[in-house]
Amino acid sequence: MKPDKDILKGKKILLGVTGGIAAYKSADLASKLVQAGADVTVMITKCGLELIGSKTFEALTSNPVLTTLWNSPENYAISHIQTVRQSDAIVVAPATANIIAKMAGGIGDDILSTTLIAGWQKPILLAPAMNNMMWENPIVQKNLDYIKTTLGVKTAGPCEGYLACGTKAAGRMAQPEEILTEIRSILQA
Repeated sequence: MKPDKDILKGKKILLGVTGGIAAYKSADLASKLVQAGADVTVMITKCGLELIGSKTFEALTSNPVLTTLWNSPENYAISHIQTVRQSDAIVVAPATANIIAKMAGGIGDDILSTTLIAGWQKPILLAPAMNNMMWENPIVQKNLDYIKTTLGVKTAGPCEGYLACGTKAAGRMAQPEEILTEIRSILQA
């Protein structure tokens, strides 16, 4: 796809990063979004910060990274509400079992989960990533089915592949290129 014709050009994408080991892939996704012309704002959970630093995303996106409900921009806007209002789409990569459960239960106890509650009318794409033992849990599947049915949430992956625990199974986060394809799809809908 030619960059000047890319639907991502000029779009505001909110990228949520959670505490899954696949968080490192989100840096590549952020970079690819920016290269396609998107304006990317990253929200990262406390657990996500244990795996990848906010400075990485600030460098890749040229935007401040939101890490808490209380780090509002200089204009003192309510960051999670303002960010939702300005976003064309919300992408969570990796989407852990925890964030999926929070979405299904309407739990807003951090910047990302609270933003997802506020952003329910926006196009939302999740890139699930977790150990296969968690992925195959009927409660995780029920939660995911619920938010897909109720909120129209879309997913990219997970894929089968080598997991952090050393086994090969379903639960691996989709590759950034696959996620980009799905982001373009939800923006065209």
